[in-house]
Amino acid sequence: MTAHTVRIAISGLGNLGHRFVRLISNKRTELGKRYGLNLIFVAAVDSRGAAYDPRGLDPDLILRTKDSTGTVADYPEGGRSGMTSLDVVQAVDADIWCEATPVNLARGAEPAISCIRIALARGMHVVTPDKGPIVLFYQELHALAAEHGVALRFSGTVAGGLPALYIGLRDLRGARIERIEAVPNLVTGFILDLISDGTSWDEAITLAKREGVLEADPIWDLDGWDAAAKLVILANAVLGFAAHLEDVDRTGIVGLSTKDIHSELERGCRMRLLSTAIRTDSGYSLSVAPRALPSNHPLGRLGPKEMGITYYTDIYGTITAIIEEETPLPSAATMLRDILDITLDTTF
Repeated sequence: MTAHTVRIAISGLGNLGHRFVRLISNKRTELGKRYGLNLIFVAAVDSRGAAYDPRGLDPDLILRTKDSTGTVADYPEGGRSGMTSLDVVQAVDADIWCEATPVNLARGAEPAISCIRIALARGMHVVTPDKGPIVLFYQELHALAAEHGVALRFSGTVAGGLPALYIGLRDLRGARIERIEAVPNLVTGFILDLISDGTSWDEAITLAKREGVLEADPIWDLDGWDAAAKLVILANAVLGFAAHLEDVDRTGIVGLSTKDIHSELERGCRMRLLSTAIRTDSGYSLSVAPRALPSNHPLGRLGPKEMGITYYTDIYGTITAIIEEETPLPSAATMLRDILDITLDTTF
């Protein structure tokens, strides 16, 4: 089998980007045998510079350089100090642009949104687990991708490695989705379970930060913004309902008392921050709020590092999918899943 080479440029070598590069290195032989694909990196960018070589970069050397010096700008021969992602996306000759930079809703999802716009306009497919551009600019980016005949994939933006979006977009084709219930945020369930087991709020938050599942600023997760953002993506992409963050009736978990959490557990219920979309005459009603889920609820038995989604449909019944995500690897692997979706179904 003759291998088909796919050229990848990646922006962001943090938690997800670093794991993704390692994954491609580890899977190279298997991807060639199973799919006839040769995935190569032609560019990699971090906050201090870039590595760029149209002939291909060594993924292991990308990681060794990043780990030893803190930046891929020190990559032998191909390293370029001070070169930004915007510089690279305008210059690189690649098939797929992977946008793996951190979420930055506060600043309008920059610079990720500008890079994605340029990549799509230049005829590159785009893969991203970054929620920011999809939450704020889904309709625009969807239209831009269609205009230029390229794909936009973002399965990692909702519930980590869980194929929550693909289930709704593909496996439920032809159905009317009456309701979605999802627990797409891992850390709130982790914290609530710790408190259920007798841990104090402060201790639970400290443990969540130590585990690496809670950011230094916990408001994004604890106040329900992350869950709301993922619900907005589901609404736009799966339900075809043009929604924005302000359309979500949002309540976080910070107002819950330890007494309430313990009493619900004694009743056989687990507290979870539930994202809900309910079909109405005018579209969908969207909400995020803590809910006490009984054990017979499809999502009522989620563990501390599990996320899940339930679709209620008119013709396919009720479908639930759950993922246990002990490390960020499944979230990073969504970029590979999206790349395979594009390369196996799309002719470049």
